[in-house]
Amino acid sequence: MNEINLFDTHCHLNSPKFREENGDEVAQLIGDARANGVQRIVIPGYDYESNLRSLEIAAQHDGIYCAVGYHPCDLNDLTDDHYQQLYEWAKLDRVVAIGEIGLDYYWDTTTPELQQQMFRKQIAIAKELDLPIVIHDREAHGDILQLLKEEDAAKIGGIMHCFSGSWEMAQECLKLNFYISFGGPVTYKNGKRPQEVAAKVPLERLLVETDAPYLTPEPHRGKRNQPAYVRHVAEKIAALREISLEQLAMQTTKNACELFRLPE
Repeated sequence: MNEINLFDTHCHLNSPKFREENGDEVAQLIGDARANGVQRIVIPGYDYESNLRSLEIAAQHDGIYCAVGYHPCDLNDLTDDHYQQLYEWAKLDRVVAIGEIGLDYYWDTTTPELQQQMFRKQIAIAKELDLPIVIHDREAHGDILQLLKEEDAAKIGGIMHCFSGSWEMAQECLKLNFYISFGGPVTYKNGKRPQEVAAKVPLERLLVETDAPYLTPEPHRGKRNQPAYVRHVAEKIAALREISLEQLAMQTTKNACELFRLPE
């Protein structure tokens, strides 16, 4: 299955769900991914421990990179020291982005005001270090766009991770120098909106991801997600666009390498 070259741009191999009683599963999951043509993976952090874990995994495996950041639902206990540590992490070789960061108005764990403040703070770090950002957006489309414009995030660009917005919103994100990434929901029978947008986004601005262990694509929906399954996401989008899987894989990998400044 190695005739294709896929890049899973968002996979939480740092999740505790990938550590079972019989030991660490990460090496096996990476091996399974490569057997399915997935040659590179970015692991985004979401809290202090997950950032540390992503750095650890990236240091141990070729082709594995990480983003460091604080998720909007994991902000309450952060101090200035945490942000200074984030700044230092972000300068390490295997770190290719700041993320995942953004706004989440679905879960009532932090206030919108705190989320917006910390979103701005992390964008500032990314701009100072000239790194792209990985955006988490849940039920906050308007505020996400407004903040990205106010903070001039187009200078660094980034990824709209697991995009769930409309085609109109996607067009605004494209104007702001962002790539649009799709995961498992684009394969669902009720995934009409992501399917519509995935068919329209310019091919040179498209990315694929799993968000594993979450959002498992068909035909494995209901099971724990893993990076090998990004192939199903790519197959679905290729079918929607009426192009070959090989062409879709080649272009989305090229896009990811350009964004993360990695050699193809």
